Amino acid sequence: MIAGRYTLEREIGRGGSGTVHLAHDEVLGRQVAIKRIGLIPGSDSVELERAEREARLAAALNHPHVVSVFDLVDEQDVRWLVMEYVDGQTLSERVRTTGPLEATEAAALLAQTADALVEAHAHGIVHRDVKPSNIMLAGAGAKLNDFGIARSADDPSLTQTGLVTGSPAYLAPEVASGSSATPASDVWSLGATLYHAVTGRPPYEVGDNLIGALYKIVHEDPPRLPEDHPLAGLLSVMMHREPDARWPMPRVRDELARIARGQRSTVVATAAAPPVREHTGVLPPAQPTPVARERRGRGLRWAVIAAAAVLAVAAVVAAYVLAGRQAPEASPDRDTRSPATSETSGTPEGESPPPVTAEEVRQQMDTFITSYLSTVTSNPRAAFDQLTPEFQERSGGFDGYMNWWGKVRSATLAEVRSDPSDLTVGYTVDYVMTSGERSTQRVRLQLERLDDRLLIAGEG
Repeated sequence: MIAGRYTLEREIGRGGSGTVHLAHDEVLGRQVAIKRIGLIPGSDSVELERAEREARLAAALNHPHVVSVFDLVDEQDVRWLVMEYVDGQTLSERVRTTGPLEATEAAALLAQTADALVEAHAHGIVHRDVKPSNIMLAGAGAKLNDFGIARSADDPSLTQTGLVTGSPAYLAPEVASGSSATPASDVWSLGATLYHAVTGRPPYEVGDNLIGALYKIVHEDPPRLPEDHPLAGLLSVMMHREPDARWPMPRVRDELARIARGQRSTVVATAAAPPVREHTGVLPPAQPTPVARERRGRGLRWAVIAAAAVLAVAAVVAAYVLAGRQAPEASPDRDTRSPATSETSGTPEGESPPPVTAEEVRQQMDTFITSYLSTVTSNPRAAFDQLTPEFQERSGGFDGYMNWWGKVRSATLAEVRSDPSDLTVGYTVDYVMTSGERSTQRVRLQLERLDDRLLIAGEG
């Protein structure tokens, strides 16, 4: 018996950090999973620190799709991590035994996993090891497991670079090059897990050639699903080489849930994304912007893994600068134009920029409202800043704004119609409240242009 209350029954798993046993909690009369840490002779404090970190971080999350951690106990100089027992199999075991999953089933399971990651990210926790073997399946549900290498935002080691942690086949390029993991890195890893779930194989074959695999992840275009696959478009905006160009986790969750319901994806499959980001990161570009073509023409590519980390940082900085200009997305009918106000548009000095068409304004408005709704539940402060000062005041300030949005768990855009003639936009949005209540509403907003930016001036 462990710690006077946990009776070991049988071994149910074994991994690099120790063995996992099924045990009976004699105090509460329930089955638990209990992981023995430091099984290998000579284990140092690293494994103990990892166990403590996993216990602390996982215990901070009270979520139906996270494997709960109940206790961390010592027994005869051995540390035991006591967890919720999930009577099922991992996602990797499911795929191995039954083959690739159908799109709707994979989307349903990973929407639950994404929801768990949304909760983790809201607590400042980056999982850093999202992969099929860390997703437990029981019935029709999924539970994210193993926060052993996760880090919280206040963990000093989070900012360290040069240390690659996580499972190689599912690592984001920036992590493979030695940079710190971020929530966007979890988005990539969830995309790589999605790829595995629907194809039956990992996105990268590692084998014994770890360095070769890391090189491919950093330098080569990520794998893609066939264009007619229901999840092809979503995968392309999850496994984008530039972290800031990936969809945020709340939007990934909502899109997965949409596809799980049998609805058509809202994002069109694209070819592998270019290495330099030239847009806001909320919508995938229909095609490269002129600036992107110019930079690619200069040969700006990652040449070696060490250089990749530096260039990734540079790309992110450039992306933030460009995002601040609110440049409209590129589209097939404007592939030779740049935003009229862009300083890098390439317009010869002394000449007027080409006029902006109504269709271009409509696209910019559609992009703006899509960006706003994808931001409002994950980063309400940033969304509030997209209101004019007058509308912020009429909304009761940020506190008044949060009286509504603080109760909204997700807001999924179902339809949008923008009118460039008067800068009004009407849209249909599906709300899921924190209480679990769901509703669909039709909203109409008045937009206002301030310099190069669109802002929300009021409701109509």
